[in-house]
Amino acid sequence: MKVSSLRCWVLGVGCCLLSVVGCPVMKAQHVAYRFTQHYNERVTLFESLDDIDSTKIVMLGNSLTENAISFGDWSTLLRNKNIVNRGISGDDALGITCRLVQILPKKPKAIFLMCGTNDLSHHLTAEQVFRKVKGVIDTIRVGAPETELFVQSLLPINEGFGRWKNLQGRTDDIPVINALLQQYCDELGITFINLFPFFTARGGKAQNVLIRYLSVDGLHLSRPGYTIWAQRLQPFIDEVNWEQYMGGK
Repeated sequence: MKVSSLRCWVLGVGCCLLSVVGCPVMKAQHVAYRFTQHYNERVTLFESLDDIDSTKIVMLGNSLTENAISFGDWSTLLRNKNIVNRGISGDDALGITCRLVQILPKKPKAIFLMCGTNDLSHHLTAEQVFRKVKGVIDTIRVGAPETELFVQSLLPINEGFGRWKNLQGRTDDIPVINALLQQYCDELGITFINLFPFFTARGGKAQNVLIRYLSVDGLHLSRPGYTIWAQRLQPFIDEVNWEQYMGGK
């Protein structure tokens, strides 16, 4: 899907968010943008829920985030009842930006963002994918400056499964995107969580390839994959919990 350089005005409570990607004007908590049927069903579900407030941690992303529901969901994996899953299978930077209106006005305690793999499948360059994810980051920072933002790296893929044709030949683009994201986050003082090395073999031609047993199809994760992901996130979740307990940010 190609996205033109339209503006996205997201009207929140007492604030107006200007995005760098295109989506229509919308009222607070109502997503006017329409994507896939699954996207529409999920945003409709989210609109009916009242499970985000200033105590909540939001896991925000695509199918990798959503699919944690198959393993007890993030609240179980990360041992924290205040975590909510806002992943949507197939989602990209545009779709995520257009549904931030359901999240940012509620001023969650923290957001853990993972975004970019589906944008890469749209035949974009690594630089173009970075800029789209950067737009999501910027929109979150403007719309919810008190919300602590954690940007997660993209995970590797394994083309050996022969499943995802739109990602064919893109294995080595992912660490390039991650490097750009890390540099940008470092410049802004945003916590960047580099998950990539924990999912790849070290050295040789397979150094950027998703380890086979950690995946079910070369893109999505197996139970061991989610176990590793949760282990790497746990210290950051504990940090947010500690700050909340101490009455800090």
